[in-house]
Amino acid sequence: MNKIVKVLSVVVILVISSCSSTQSLQEYFVDNSENPNFLSVDLPVSLLNMDKVELSEAEREALNSLKKMNVLAFKKSDTNSVEFEEEKTNVKAILKNEKFIDLMKLNTSYGKGVIKYIGNEEEIDEVIIYGDNDEKGFMLIRVLGNNMKPANLVQFMQAVQKSDYKGEGLSDIADFIKG
Repeated sequence: MNKIVKVLSVVVILVISSCSSTQSLQEYFVDNSENPNFLSVDLPVSLLNMDKVELSEAEREALNSLKKMNVLAFKKSDTNSVEFEEEKTNVKAILKNEKFIDLMKLNTSYGKGVIKYIGNEEEIDEVIIYGDNDEKGFMLIRVLGNNMKPANLVQFMQAVQKSDYKGEGLSDIADFIKG
C-alpha cells in the first residue's frame, strides 16, 4: 500500500510539473474579462464598414484575412497601483514566450509598447499589440484572422484610411481610459 501511494505521488508530481505554469494570452483575456479594473471588448472587422469602400485586390485580400480584434485595457488608478504592476508583469511574462515573434517596438509620448505576432514570415495567425503607460494603464490587443500575411497589415491600414471609419466601437475604450 505504501508503494502505491509513493507511485501515485510521483505520477501526480510529474503531471503537475509537466503542465505549463505560464498562462496563455487567450486564458489571460478570459480570466480578466470580468475584472472591474479591465475593459474587455471584441470588435469584428465588419465594424469598419468597408462594404462601400472601393478597395484594390490586395486591400480586399487583407481585409478578408482578418476576423476580429480582442481588446483588453487596464486602467490604473490610485487604488490599484499594486495590481497594475502585477498585471503588467504577468502580460510581459506571457509575451516573452518564444512563440511570440517581435515585429516592432514602440516608444511614443503615450507610452512604450511592442507589436508581436504568432506564425511565420509567410502566414501570420495572430498579431499582438501591447502598450503601457505608468500613469494611465495598459492595453493589449489581439488581431485574429485567417492566412494573414505581413504585407496584409500595411494593406489593411491603407484600406481603413479609405473608409469612413470614425472609431465606432472604440468609444468605450476611450471613455474607460479617460474616465
